[in-house]
Amino acid sequence: MHAYKRGLSFLQKNLTGESMDYRQIIALFVPILIDQAFIVGLNLVNTAMISSSGMAAVSAVNMVDSLNIFLINVFVALATGGTVVVAQYKGSGNQEMVGKAAGGTITSVTLLSLFVGLLFAGFHNPVLNVLFGSADQDVFTNARVYLIGSCASYAGIGIVEAVCGALRGIGKTKSSLMLSLIMNLMYVLLNIVFITFLDMGVFGMTLAANISRYAGAVCALVYLFKIDASLRVQLRDLLHLPISMLKKIMFIGLPFAAEQMFFNGGKLLTQTFIVGLGTNAIATNAISSSLAGFFQIPAGALSLTIVTVVGQCIGSGNVPDARKFIKSFLWLGSASLLITGVVLMPFFHPLVSLFGPPPEIVGDIFLIVLVNTIAAIFLWPISFITPSALRAAGDSKFTSITSMLSMWLFRVVLGYLLGIVFGFGILGVWLAMNCEWGVRGAIFLWRYRGTKWYAHKLID
Repeated sequence: MHAYKRGLSFLQKNLTGESMDYRQIIALFVPILIDQAFIVGLNLVNTAMISSSGMAAVSAVNMVDSLNIFLINVFVALATGGTVVVAQYKGSGNQEMVGKAAGGTITSVTLLSLFVGLLFAGFHNPVLNVLFGSADQDVFTNARVYLIGSCASYAGIGIVEAVCGALRGIGKTKSSLMLSLIMNLMYVLLNIVFITFLDMGVFGMTLAANISRYAGAVCALVYLFKIDASLRVQLRDLLHLPISMLKKIMFIGLPFAAEQMFFNGGKLLTQTFIVGLGTNAIATNAISSSLAGFFQIPAGALSLTIVTVVGQCIGSGNVPDARKFIKSFLWLGSASLLITGVVLMPFFHPLVSLFGPPPEIVGDIFLIVLVNTIAAIFLWPISFITPSALRAAGDSKFTSITSMLSMWLFRVVLGYLLGIVFGFGILGVWLAMNCEWGVRGAIFLWRYRGTKWYAHKLID
């Protein structure tokens, strides 16, 4: 009973304000946490399944997924702009504009994702030659199949991300969770059929992605128009996109999209360093990335939750609440990374065995995951949760420019120096990433302590 009272007192002190209380924040967070756990967990399973097709297949999927993340995050960034606008209108109590903002988000993200998919499918050969031309031929062949198949699915995942982003903006995280689960569970089940039972390899993975993403898009639209009218989106909102609303969405979305392009472009460039180190190095990086993502699930859920929380606080004009919740989320982020690290590191060998890696790279994977886990406790929250909060307040240009500059000045240059010039290999590339987290996070904390981040007027 005493522990319960202490826990309740902590929640009331740190996660309760005038804008919302701890019950509302927990109700937002839990579905996002489950969603992130399923997404990362299913990606872990998918990577493990494709490993049955050999290290060339794992390497190809990892290489193209780095490009997929780069491209998908461009239109997910636009969806995030919609989330912020929807959340601020929700906080201000303007229900009519909530629907218009949601409709504008869905239309703009769908058109952008369709354009990006067609563009990169059409130019897949030069893109792959520039990025991964030094890879082994069997890796390159698998990469071509996976890239074309992935591009074909972009419009489907774009629709799902836009609808889920709008739902998160009004706090409907359970609905967002259900749509995400439908898409991702279907993806992994189809992968089991196509990869494990039918032995279709990388082509089977792309087929599963397309079927699941377009089925998810259909479910998202049916939900929007037939099941839940909370967003109050009309069909005319999808067919007519007012310039004033588009400007609001783009004010947040475009700088974030540019940030994602430069940020993930830098990651792509570091990937080319790794390709030159050989197939085993690519596999080491792929497996380490999957495990690191698994460790960061709760912290990642916090960085998504803070967008809705701060967006609604700023929409209602309550800056003290926004400040209080940001500080609390940063401490919770570090605590969650410490707990996941302590709980999961003892299970490293069972986890890594899911991928069936060659014995000679297991030691390298362990060292990378251990170093990254320790660094993340102190550096990940300030580097990822803080900019999510600042962006939700409308401070998109500063956060995007900071992220772009820190990526290219520290992660890319330092990654090349440590990984290639000084011979630290994959570990050097990861150490450079951790250093970049620290630099970027320190700048964001400095911004948070000032007043400019909440001075933007996003909604009327």
